[in-house]
Amino acid sequence: MTSQHITLAGGLITGRGRSLNPFVILDDATGFMSFAEQVFDATEVADARTPTPAGRLIHAELQVGDSLLLLADAQEGWGTHPGMFQLWVSDVEAVLARAVERGADIVTPPTPFYGSLTLARVQDPWDNLWWLYQPVPGQLDPKPAWEGGPDTIFRTLDEHLRSTR
Repeated sequence: MTSQHITLAGGLITGRGRSLNPFVILDDATGFMSFAEQVFDATEVADARTPTPAGRLIHAELQVGDSLLLLADAQEGWGTHPGMFQLWVSDVEAVLARAVERGADIVTPPTPFYGSLTLARVQDPWDNLWWLYQPVPGQLDPKPAWEGGPDTIFRTLDEHLRSTR
């Protein structure tokens, strides 16, 4: 058995990104990039932008925090493939406000979660679903729903996913 890891990390990766870099295919990828820049302080990797002769993006990259999100416009005959993302933020309320101002819908309002966290979920206009986590040191863990605590975390996700089928 080899002691070598299957995935590459850190200095072993040639080029940009991390071990896992999500890739989404959207209608109006440029509009999405503007949304992500305004809401999440994402930054486009300018030299990665690759338009087709028709002007649609076949490849683009956004730096979001220390991660890379790859994206493209849906091409002729393609469907879209939005994603679900977990994003750690410093101010979940501010991020939600910025997202809603730009057409996103709140799926889960800011809710205390386990491990001194607050969790919120938002769906952007491209149907990507964002899990927003904010550390809240000292915040007590909520009582689990099965012990009589609130069911907000699961219920809101369940209702949302059932409604989008």
